[in-house]
Amino acid sequence: MRPEPPLVPFIVQREGEEAAPDNLMLSPTGPGRYRLGYADEDPRDRDLRGVLWARCSFGEVDDLGKPTGRPQWRMMHPLRQRGTMQALRCQVCAEPARTPLGYIFLAGPGTVDPDDPMILTNQPPVCPRHASATAELCPHLTHEPTVLLTRSAPLYGVNGVAYGYGGQGVQVVKRPDGPIPYGHPLLPTVLASQMVRRLSSFRAVGLDELLRELERAP
Repeated sequence: MRPEPPLVPFIVQREGEEAAPDNLMLSPTGPGRYRLGYADEDPRDRDLRGVLWARCSFGEVDDLGKPTGRPQWRMMHPLRQRGTMQALRCQVCAEPARTPLGYIFLAGPGTVDPDDPMILTNQPPVCPRHASATAELCPHLTHEPTVLLTRSAPLYGVNGVAYGYGGQGVQVVKRPDGPIPYGHPLLPTVLASQMVRRLSSFRAVGLDELLRELERAP
């Protein structure tokens, strides 16, 4: 029998998957206003809200269509992250992540305040089968993540950088400190790398409590 391959989250970037040539350009849309785009743009370069996304190559896949290659653990492939976050699929197996308890989002210890009325996350959800595995595999979660259960997680915006004209032509001119909400006036010139969802009605539980509740769920 062929040995079971080590578990690597679907969203993790692999060795050999590199940023593609960007050939970015700015097109005027009005006085002092521009729209960032690619010279050879494809509809897939933009998300459902029309924001331009960073290009990244795709490596080889196995017989099940899963990425192969040495994992770059601290990096998320921008387009796989976008796909799983947009469709609310598990970041490990890319299967639908909805559970009887809602959606499971994980955060590293001390990285969020469960008492905050709203939390923004760039981490796609996980399915029940991979909640524990994700905590063990992801470097920023450790073995005791904060588990956020929610019935709804609306799209909020993106992480990215804004482009404009500078001494080197079209170049990065602004690096926002946090996520840029959809509808923000900066977005036409932003190159996105991660999609962000908003959690505003959630319940914080421990990982062990989550697993017990899942066992009892119908």
